[in-house]
Amino acid sequence: MPRTADHAQRREQILQAMTAVALRDGLPAVSMRAVAAEAGISLRLVQYYFGSKAALMHAGLEQLESRSLQRWSSRTVGGGQASAFDTLLALFAEALPVDDEQRAFHFLWMSYAVLAMTDGDIPGRTFIQGPDRLQARIAAELERGIANREFRAAIDPAIESAALLALLHGLGTAVLVGQQDSATAMAAATLQLDRLRCADGMNRPPGPGAD
Repeated sequence: MPRTADHAQRREQILQAMTAVALRDGLPAVSMRAVAAEAGISLRLVQYYFGSKAALMHAGLEQLESRSLQRWSSRTVGGGQASAFDTLLALFAEALPVDDEQRAFHFLWMSYAVLAMTDGDIPGRTFIQGPDRLQARIAAELERGIANREFRAAIDPAIESAALLALLHGLGTAVLVGQQDSATAMAAATLQLDRLRCADGMNRPPGPGAD
């Protein structure tokens, strides 16, 4: 019986192969056979771990999403004590596709979304689950910022989280295709977050040592 660690390593090997095929040849070129060849293992082994091409692609996206969220957390200065503003700014810094892993995540998600519209084997809303989770986390940070008087009480976290998510996706695509550079994209994200902040010092969180 293979050990749990062996299973995890094998899944990682297969998912890395799937990502390599997708980035090199495009997501429509991904097949169980192509991934098996890329990983240097049998087709039966890929089928054992993932069952179907749709399950394999979804697992790859979930893995990239998980890594992106981990990197978001590591970017947030102060960890759980960071302000909501800084936490959201760190999200934009992580989400912009400026390195290989970020570009892979953004490219594969866009490709998956387009493919899901024409491929009946891909469950209807599978590719929306990740953005839904991210929007919920953005809304939670906005609510925390309102409670801490970082953001204006009048803002609607549900609407603003949708707008921020759309901005994040739009800027990410613009950077990916070279229409914007990362510095301009971050400046635009910072400007949008600044617009949500309290307008005067009386409404801002008290500084260190304040009553």
